[in-house]
Amino acid sequence: MATAISLSFSLDPQSHHNYHHHFHHNTSFNSHKASIFTPKYTFPFVISSESHTSNLIIPLSTSQSSSSSSSTSPSSVLQTPLQTGRFLTNQELEKLESLGKYRYFQELESGSLWVRVMREEEMDVTVWLLAESFAESMLMPKGYVKFLAYLVKQYMIERRALMPHTATLLGFYREKGEDADLQLAGTVEVCFDKRGANANPPTPTPPKNSPYICNMTVDKLLRRRGVGWHLLKASEELISQMSSSREVYLHCRMIDTAPLNMYRKAGYTIVETDSIFILLTLQRRKHLMCKVLPDSESLFEVDECTSSVDT
Repeated sequence: MATAISLSFSLDPQSHHNYHHHFHHNTSFNSHKASIFTPKYTFPFVISSESHTSNLIIPLSTSQSSSSSSSTSPSSVLQTPLQTGRFLTNQELEKLESLGKYRYFQELESGSLWVRVMREEEMDVTVWLLAESFAESMLMPKGYVKFLAYLVKQYMIERRALMPHTATLLGFYREKGEDADLQLAGTVEVCFDKRGANANPPTPTPPKNSPYICNMTVDKLLRRRGVGWHLLKASEELISQMSSSREVYLHCRMIDTAPLNMYRKAGYTIVETDSIFILLTLQRRKHLMCKVLPDSESLFEVDECTSSVDT
């Protein structure tokens, strides 16, 4: 199933935090060079992820159970604590620990899917997946992919520094069969509260104090297997655990019928649509969509209420 990616990155880096991997792409972007490029531009795009991306292979070193609930995951992709590179309060440390423990697992018809929070050493390969999808959807030449990846990485460095108020999830897929490799199948970004909200979100502007789902993309070779649907479900599940707010927002371009149908099937409704004048800015018209999640007690609901009173 095709999914949508909404890219809205502010290229005015305020914080800068090399990973050798065994993927097909060689994407060793040096984050220390990030400070060289600091123009204050904003790219608010919502695009369909129809780009071609090679399968990203992760070797499995251990076996795992085949439960269909959200908890099980292979140890080869589940170690190393999350880090943000900034001072965190005790409450933020508790939330960060919860993010690190989050697991979503689903048996699909053709294989299995694991979803968890991205780690720092996985940023480059995630950047490449997003950059290729972005370039393809914007009809840009392949020669621009590396430059786009550089811009996307600046954005992701900034976003990672805002954890645990926001998080990037990765989906890992494995075909049925004992010898199948685990592959990076897709990614999605989730904002939980006002502190994690994007400074320059796409229009129509979502409420900054409400959870927001964006930057979702699925590897082209792994689409139509339910990966996008379960990235969305994992995002909603994590929001239910991390936020007391139940109104979740996302964007979808008007021309992207497949993602729009998926969001509607998941219970999202259109609350606002871009004016036709947005075309004058060379952007596609977008829907702002919203879903009210079922009531469930957030792990940090009491703390969040206390914080809102203090502020």
